[in-house]
Amino acid sequence: MGWKFTSDVEVYAGAAEPWLLRDPIRNTVPLTVLRSIRSGLWGDDVLMAWLERDGETVAAATHTPPHPLLLADVPVEAVRELAPLLIEAERAIPGVSGPLAQAEVFAAAWWRPEAGRRSERLYRLDALVAPSPFPPGAARTAVPDDLELLVRWGTEFQIEADVAVPSDLTALVASRISREELVVWETGGRAVAFAGTTSPIAGVSRVGPVYTPPHLRGKGYGAAVTHAVTAKARAAGAAQVLLFTDLANPASNSIYQAIGYRPVADYASIVFT
Repeated sequence: MGWKFTSDVEVYAGAAEPWLLRDPIRNTVPLTVLRSIRSGLWGDDVLMAWLERDGETVAAATHTPPHPLLLADVPVEAVRELAPLLIEAERAIPGVSGPLAQAEVFAAAWWRPEAGRRSERLYRLDALVAPSPFPPGAARTAVPDDLELLVRWGTEFQIEADVAVPSDLTALVASRISREELVVWETGGRAVAFAGTTSPIAGVSRVGPVYTPPHLRGKGYGAAVTHAVTAKARAAGAAQVLLFTDLANPASNSIYQAIGYRPVADYASIVFT
């Protein structure tokens, strides 16, 4: 009974994965993080937790430093129980990320005050619509020669997203290129934007990141590469395609809705002082 903690990914998966898979849309990020932990992309300081009630898992969370604590779509009362246990264990938690209500409850229970937040919205594809007007150029799957460029663009994306401690993305980008998860939009033989999609889990893929360098924005490249990577996800077998948007960026929210995405729920990533 109560919250249980482990650093053994298969122990955690055995307890939490079936519960996460009950709602692979709202738990899309915890499921892809679980897959990345299994693949060895994170270090030894990973902490995985699940809550049991009457012998059944009812909540799950993961912490992959230096990132915030990641909450699945858990009951709010479970969050209130988790925070004091992590404080007692003296776990260094720089922030919390998850569904809006749950993230706010955890932040209120944490011992350090909120320093800032990123408000997000989860969208699900309804029917894919081509951008209009459609910009010049074409999409192609990223190749190893794109690694340096996409690591740089991915880092710029993290900085714009106000990630407190940007990660070294080299290993992650290389693995995504090898899995053919990244798409580049080219025009005139030059890369002008890129986007990624996760390989399907329980029929669900998630688009992200989507990035166009600032000096190339306003030309429709972001919408075009998002349309292309969404089509790629559907072709790879995804029955559902998702993406997250920053609510502080109304332009991207309107673009994604224009090509067929519809809101599901609000999320937040909260940073502590």
